[in-house]
Amino acid sequence: MGADSAASHDEASARRIALVTGAAGDIGRAVAMRLAGDGIAVVLADHEAAADRLDETQRRCAAMTGASATTTTFDVTDAGSVRDALTAVASEYGTPDLLVNNAGYQGRFANVVDVPLDDAARVLDVNVMGVLTVLQAFAAQLREEGRGGAIVNTASMAGVAGAPNMVAYSASKAAVIALTKSAAKDLAGDGIRVNAVSPAFIGPGAMWDNQVARQAEVASAYYGDDPATVARQMIDQIPMRRYGSVDEVADVIAFLLSDAASYLTGVNIEIAGGAS
Repeated sequence: MGADSAASHDEASARRIALVTGAAGDIGRAVAMRLAGDGIAVVLADHEAAADRLDETQRRCAAMTGASATTTTFDVTDAGSVRDALTAVASEYGTPDLLVNNAGYQGRFANVVDVPLDDAARVLDVNVMGVLTVLQAFAAQLREEGRGGAIVNTASMAGVAGAPNMVAYSASKAAVIALTKSAAKDLAGDGIRVNAVSPAFIGPGAMWDNQVARQAEVASAYYGDDPATVARQMIDQIPMRRYGSVDEVADVIAFLLSDAASYLTGVNIEIAGGAS
């Protein structure tokens, strides 16, 4: 390796690189932009069907002064696809030392007795096995190189308290919290911190609109059948009487990834406006 190549490799090894999955979505995009604004190189990942929205995230990140942003697509439930993508990223840009494990799937909204089991299995596959698959591949790269890092898994208040008409999603996010606590213990000796965030209702945007509309469609003792009514009923559950913003979620994730959180691991932060 020549002097220039060696210097380039050392520079790539020293800089902070964050892999953000689910980067085409509302929270993923906000987190990616927050990190890019902090001068962290971001690798934006999502599935192929979200390529157009992923490219938009990349454009927004790249437009920031001095920001470095690239994209990759893979299925989080396909271990081979994940490993291949991370290997390619490491070869071209350097090994990411930060992971925002954010990809997820809400699934069908239905009472527990009506939920389609094949859809529930998909929710659990994406939200639990997908999180584990990406975390495992990411941590294995860092362990192989003898480097530390930080991981934030996106859980949900649905996993803390349970949400009506979302039994599979609630179960999957509870599993993410437990997975986080277990992985934090397994990886502490490697200098890899693992934490989680559990947002409550977050808006405005497609995520909020979708949840309101889908709860209104399901016969329920908890919500009405009109989206405007459902929106008010959701807000009424929050002591601060408002939904949170994607930027408020991004700020907490950025903190957990930073050296300011260097003694935090195995923690789940509830971003919930006082709800519990």
